[in-house]
Amino acid sequence: MALELILTGNYRQMSDAAASILIPAMAQATIQDGRIFKLGLATGNSPLGLYSRMIERQHEFDASKARSWNLDEYVGLPQGHPKSYAVEMEQSLFGRLSPRFAETYIPEGTKIDQAELERALVNETSNTVLIKGKGSGKVIVIKHDAADPYLRYIQETILTPYAVSIIQAGGIDWQVAGVGRHGHIAFHESGIPFEYGVMLVKLSDETIADAVKDGHFLSAEEAPKYAISLGVGGLMRYSKNILVLASGDRKTEAIAKALLGPMTSDSPISAMQKRIGSSSKVIYVVDEIAAAEILGHERKLTE
Repeated sequence: MALELILTGNYRQMSDAAASILIPAMAQATIQDGRIFKLGLATGNSPLGLYSRMIERQHEFDASKARSWNLDEYVGLPQGHPKSYAVEMEQSLFGRLSPRFAETYIPEGTKIDQAELERALVNETSNTVLIKGKGSGKVIVIKHDAADPYLRYIQETILTPYAVSIIQAGGIDWQVAGVGRHGHIAFHESGIPFEYGVMLVKLSDETIADAVKDGHFLSAEEAPKYAISLGVGGLMRYSKNILVLASGDRKTEAIAKALLGPMTSDSPISAMQKRIGSSSKVIYVVDEIAAAEILGHERKLTE
């Protein structure tokens, strides 16, 4: 079974346990083996403790032999905006490592103008753009023969090259991921089909509301309505191993559905069940609050 579950008492212990998995893997690759370590990163609160441990223990690995790819970025924020994920990663990890990672990749959402995107979507009347998803969060699939040049620009210069950069690197050794309230990973919203890789997403009303509630933006009107995300399909195709972090009561239901429920696009993280029987790992590191609804049902996890 490729799914593993590590239960911890609190957020601090969750971060320590995650670091005890990831940092030795980085050390093995960059120091013992002398090769490039390819790391997938997430934003949000879940991985911040892990990133602090990486900074504290950076003497244990060679950051100059690491390359990283982030799961997502907002669309439409200007470059250098304090709430962009590029700035967040610089502040929480990249800028605090010496040496820095050899290369860092973040989807180039700052190159997309939200108003121009919405204009193009309204004007695109052919079937070359597909909008899919059960809820208010949608994936916007742009085909190669889209009539609007701005949509082709987004696909050809931003979305496709990001996927190609991961493929050409040979995939990701370890991907760090958090869990959203309804089981979404990054901006792969609940209800979006599993198969999509790097994609343009129309954010759900609840995701926007949560961003405001968490203090990232002052109002729903100010918050971005779109994002670029490495979808579950891409994460499963490109990542050899996945480290899932979850802490707190906002994650309790999502973790229960991911581990005990059926695979369904309503809970994107449930796609990790596809790794059962695989040689690749998915390790959940979960604190006791997030794990509240699976405690007592551990036997089901091994069936």
